[in-house]
Amino acid sequence: MYLKKFIICLSGLFWILLGVKFCEAQSTQNVNKEPLTRILFIFDASNSMWGTWQSDKKIHIANRLLSKMIDSLENYDNLELALRVYGHQYDFRQNDCSDTKLEVPFAANNFDKIKQKLRTITPKGMTPISLSLQACAADFPTTENCRNIVILITDGIEECLSDPCEVSKSLQSKGIILKPFIIGIGADFSKNLECAGQYLDAGSEISFDNALGIVIQQIFNKTTAQVNLLDANGLPTESNVNMTFFNDISHEVKYRYIHTFNPRGLPDTLYLDPMVEYGLKVHTIPPVEVHGIQLTAGKHTIIPVDVPQGNLLVRIAPKSNKYQNVPILVRESGKSEIINVQYFYKADKYLTGKYDIEILCLPRLKMRNISISQSYTTAIELQSPGIAVIKKNELGFGSLYHINEGKDEWIYNLREEDIQESILLQPGKYRILFRKNREYQTINTREVVFTIKSDETTNVIIPR
Repeated sequence: MYLKKFIICLSGLFWILLGVKFCEAQSTQNVNKEPLTRILFIFDASNSMWGTWQSDKKIHIANRLLSKMIDSLENYDNLELALRVYGHQYDFRQNDCSDTKLEVPFAANNFDKIKQKLRTITPKGMTPISLSLQACAADFPTTENCRNIVILITDGIEECLSDPCEVSKSLQSKGIILKPFIIGIGADFSKNLECAGQYLDAGSEISFDNALGIVIQQIFNKTTAQVNLLDANGLPTESNVNMTFFNDISHEVKYRYIHTFNPRGLPDTLYLDPMVEYGLKVHTIPPVEVHGIQLTAGKHTIIPVDVPQGNLLVRIAPKSNKYQNVPILVRESGKSEIINVQYFYKADKYLTGKYDIEILCLPRLKMRNISISQSYTTAIELQSPGIAVIKKNELGFGSLYHINEGKDEWIYNLREEDIQESILLQPGKYRILFRKNREYQTINTREVVFTIKSDETTNVIIPR
């Protein structure tokens, strides 16, 4: 009976572990999967869309060309569409600024449903662009690994005393949507609306059709770019540095790469989503950031970043492993923030300039205004330390001081629980003050002065 229960439990554990592995595999697949593209059309059905424009009414031309665009989208995978309409529910004489509605929610393969809805829309009312943008935040279901895109088609500007630019910026900064496309038909509204998104002027039927084609190209065609990491001579010779591309508005990380050269010795080509306005952080020491990087679909973009670098090496002469675990704190000259911790015999790269270092040996060594030059290794050499073997006759309280230019500098408190301890010290002169545990008169403090030499052991005996 117990054996049967054990087998059942073992079997259950097997399936649990298998499930964990499956989830891990699924998680890995999701990270590498192409993001879902979701396009929300915000369509103007205000009363002014009855106006005659070129060959027909604006509403008829807009319906026909948008339906044509939707037909072309049927060839793309991993895509969902939705339709929001404003100005179609209430007569314009009612001045109703709440007239916006999600007519077709997001779904896959709902192309016919959207085209059918477009055919039934009758322009009537106002132009509440801001409210429509604000409402679209709830139109996109919460999900991961997606691109939320808004295409706003309008023949007029905001009529409801709100600011579509502020609404759009807020949605972008929260990562809800990417920078919207705004197509103005019949007139140029760029002065009023280009601050809300990427404005495309459609002053004619042909330019409207072209604008829709440009939007498709921008959404679906990844473009190429290369990052030129420039040295002090302005040449792209620096490489092997981590880089992070992020959305410069929402600060969401989009790509992480390690820079490299291709077989021809040129910075490697990257394929990036042109929909995003990027910031780039190059993880040199200290890091360098570039903002406002905009790509054009189908155009190769070169992103130059000034990152001239040299090396810093700290070592002991002659070579010794006594300090192999001693950290070295590095700061930009005159600043308090620690930008790196490096170790002996390991050369680390830094941007050219001046740095302060603090070596956490005893006593601590501080060096200021160390120059780092392009493609050059600045080497700092220390004397090899010596060893002080401190012997106490009884347990007690003691402190170690470095005598520097006639002044005592505290560097260390002796361990109260040990009769003897060994301490690595830089060559120089030192003083110990010590008082026994069971000594209750301050005047009975003991003092010992001694000298440390490189690679020598000095016995320091504290008198009774």
